[in-house]
Amino acid sequence: MNLDFTDEQNELRDAVRKFLVNESPVAMARENIDAKKPYSAAVWQGLADMGVTALMLPESCGGHGMGALELCVVAEEIGRQNACVPVISSLYLATQAMLLGSSEAQQKIWLSRVATGTIATLAAPLDETQGANAIANLPVFDGKALNGTAALVSDGAIAQFAVVLAKDSSGKAVFVVADLDASVARRTLDCIDNSRPYAALTFTATPATALDQCADALDVLQQVRYRAAVLIAFEQVGGADMALEIAAAYARERKAFGKPIGVYQGIKHKLADIFTQNQLARAHCYYGAWALNSNAPELAKAAAGARVSASQAFTFAAQESMQTHGGMGFTWEVDCQLFYKRARQLGVMLGSVHEWREVLAKELEKEFKKAA
Repeated sequence: MNLDFTDEQNELRDAVRKFLVNESPVAMARENIDAKKPYSAAVWQGLADMGVTALMLPESCGGHGMGALELCVVAEEIGRQNACVPVISSLYLATQAMLLGSSEAQQKIWLSRVATGTIATLAAPLDETQGANAIANLPVFDGKALNGTAALVSDGAIAQFAVVLAKDSSGKAVFVVADLDASVARRTLDCIDNSRPYAALTFTATPATALDQCADALDVLQQVRYRAAVLIAFEQVGGADMALEIAAAYARERKAFGKPIGVYQGIKHKLADIFTQNQLARAHCYYGAWALNSNAPELAKAAAGARVSASQAFTFAAQESMQTHGGMGFTWEVDCQLFYKRARQLGVMLGSVHEWREVLAKELEKEFKKAA
């Protein structure tokens, strides 16, 4: 198992970091929220022009045909800058569903659009509420059109097409893909982090097409969740590292009793605790990246470990960064509170840490039974 990134992947990291530092400063999230902008359009198009949106796409769709590792590298940099771009909805969710559940012909139609910067999303329950109750509340697909509501859709207000989990006339879960045209009513929702907004989508006779290589939609959804868990974990680790850097920079500048507060044990140990949690989460992320890139049977276990550790690390780092700043850390003008909001939202968007602990426990239980 090789956990090192290649020189080419590190060059990609450097290029994306340089672009985001210049074009998407951390404070842009606050500016977008103040201006009620759902995302940074110029930044997203710039990433598309760099080829980021095409990294994991097949060459037949205008993609680069690379593996998941390159996208993991990009995800970490997006997390560091707290970038307001629809990367989760478009690349971690909708694209992965299409790659897992559709033919090359369908992928050419839809994913070639993602390669050039079209925004896509996945309209499906993303926590562990699968089963009869979840299916009962899905939109209905009659073979040609969708009717019903998807209640919580990442970037639903700006997406141009969606992969939708629906139910057919027999009540079976199916994945369909649809343009989000005028037949779709969108209602933007108030979120913890309004720089990454959600929306409710209501479909009224919306033309749709079933994914043609998706025999078991719920199984595909679960695989999408595992893939997204790894990719989001890299975003979380990137955000946690930046939260530490912000806290350390403030601790060097702020003085109390004539000395920088960073010389005091209470602050030094706080920053050390952030660092150790970040590094533990990074180790889990690397394991998840290996499992995702190699399509290893350990993906569920690796994804759950990455999800739990990265969610905890990001929340802890963002929280302690605010505490390092004292009372001003909670104010709107200071950047560290933006990371706290992002940490809290990312920590629940695929289901809670408790749910993912349960996934991890079940996978470990399987291993123990095999070894017995």
